[in-house]
Amino acid sequence: MRLPMRMEKCIYADYQATTPVDPRVLAAMEPHWREAFGNPHSTDHIVGWKAEKATQNATSLVAALIGADTDEIIFTSGATEANNLALFGLARHTSNKRRRILVSAIEHKCVLAAARALEDREKFTVEHVPVDSEGRIDLCALKEMLDDDMLLVSIMAVNNEVGVIQDMPAIAALLAPSGILLHTDAAQAPCAMDLHDLAYHADLISLSGHKIYGPQGIGALYVRRDLHDRIEPLIHGGGQQEGIRSGTLPLPLCVGMGAAASLCANEQASIERREIARLRDSFVKHLQKGGAEMILNGPSNEYRHPGNANACFVGHNARDILGVLQPRLAASTGAACTSGTPEPSHVLSALGLSNEESEASIRFSFGRFTLEKDVEQAANLVLQALSSLASIGQCP
Repeated sequence: MRLPMRMEKCIYADYQATTPVDPRVLAAMEPHWREAFGNPHSTDHIVGWKAEKATQNATSLVAALIGADTDEIIFTSGATEANNLALFGLARHTSNKRRRILVSAIEHKCVLAAARALEDREKFTVEHVPVDSEGRIDLCALKEMLDDDMLLVSIMAVNNEVGVIQDMPAIAALLAPSGILLHTDAAQAPCAMDLHDLAYHADLISLSGHKIYGPQGIGALYVRRDLHDRIEPLIHGGGQQEGIRSGTLPLPLCVGMGAAASLCANEQASIERREIARLRDSFVKHLQKGGAEMILNGPSNEYRHPGNANACFVGHNARDILGVLQPRLAASTGAACTSGTPEPSHVLSALGLSNEESEASIRFSFGRFTLEKDVEQAANLVLQALSSLASIGQCP
């Protein structure tokens, strides 16, 4: 399967930021923009019934991806809303006994921001679980932090910057004896690993459509069935989706996310992941053979997202490199920006990188529509950019 419309003269290496919509997903969505456009909550006529059937099918496909049941899937506008619903929804419905929340030091900014808001506004105590130099959760430290006053632990299944894959079963096993709930932001996970039993280990799971070759503007939160009455809604209205998230479901987007989820769970998914990892490794080897002075940030390949190569280019500034590469290669620093002011990546800082090393790091991420020639050309473009910047730096 090749992307039918490639960007003019630009190699795309930023799949962890967003993925292109798969043509099969687009084909599944297309009828629901026109003739099959019904409101899935209209219960008095056949147009509504058909729309409701389509959303139920989409829900079942998303549920199957993680080993959940259909009634445990709540569609949202994306993973950011799902993460906020998980943390705020649970925290606002808890007793005064459990007022502590743990989040990993390398969580997505939306989880960190939500946790910080709970600390400031709802008087929760929030602590950060440390990671090792590869980004893996320090399980011993996590175990020491657990207590019976803890409500929730939120750990990202697959990191969006360095691609580290966490051992979710081991984390869940530590929490179970104390009755502490586990939430995981799994937005990056479907393209990195088999998730067929993730719902067995986690109590709440956030997903995103546009990270799995589906449309933007749609996501989902898995809520374990017996937790439904413990989630305070963020959005009130007609009581749709088990009363947890009101509002008319966006039929085409739900269908698209369902179709995308099914492609990440089919028998070809593991083959695809291996091929993407091969291309990623080929890209890194091309850079190394070309003499690039670089260090890969994050874990060994066994624990890394197959498409991720987060590289520190010693002695360079990542933004300078990316500037020279425009408009021929799309990649990302992965660093956060606040009010337009760049700051060092909190993820790389948590791994022990200095500010200078962080600012020299670029995240390249490849995916389903990456070609062999793309990784070769991308590596050559990076090598040319490094050479160009070096020559400028040598000028008197």
